[in-house]
Amino acid sequence: MAKSASTSYGFGRIIDLILAIIPFTNILLGIIKRVQKGHLIAAVLNFFLAPIFWIIDLVCVILYDKLVFAI
Repeated sequence: MAKSASTSYGFGRIIDLILAIIPFTNILLGIIKRVQKGHLIAAVLNFFLAPIFWIIDLVCVILYDKLVFAI
């Protein structure tokens, strides 16, 4: 079987979009995704600058279906 393309949070495109719209889940999943990638400073910044990261992550999920700016 072919491997499916990776999406921003690892779910389907529609589920990722729904989770990105909800601020709490977007911040939580954004922190988890950045820690998994090994970007600890970005995860800490995501916690403290949550509104900015929420908007950036939402735009990235809508346009690119992945977290482009995962720092």
